[in-house]
Amino acid sequence: QVQLQESGPGLVHPSQTLSLTCTVSGASITTTRYYWSWIRQRPEKGLEWMGAIGSSGATYRSASLKSRTSISRDTSKNQFTLQLSSVTPEDTAVYYCARDTVVGSTSPVERGQGTQVTVSS
Repeated sequence: QVQLQESGPGLVHPSQTLSLTCTVSGASITTTRYYWSWIRQRPEKGLEWMGAIGSSGATYRSASLKSRTSISRDTSKNQFTLQLSSVTPEDTAVYYCARDTVVGSTSPVERGQGTQVTVSS
């Protein structure tokens, strides 16, 4: 059974870069057929798919966030990371990492419990 655990700062100041890490256990992030995604839910808004990294290392990013997002991985640690630059209070959200068989879905096969990130000065 795969488990995903998000980690990162709970508070980020405006204009800074948010960095979150997802640690995966029970499966390898290099296993074919799977995409490892980041999804967020802002207050009073629906789930938003942000981007993903595939088993080959190819990355996919939401068009609306593409200029501010970067996704990478460390296969030796079985982790993948999201970086979101130039954050504003509008980026306050619960951030989830997930595993899915498609790109772009907000209903992944599995996801972590989520981590709250607040952007505030």
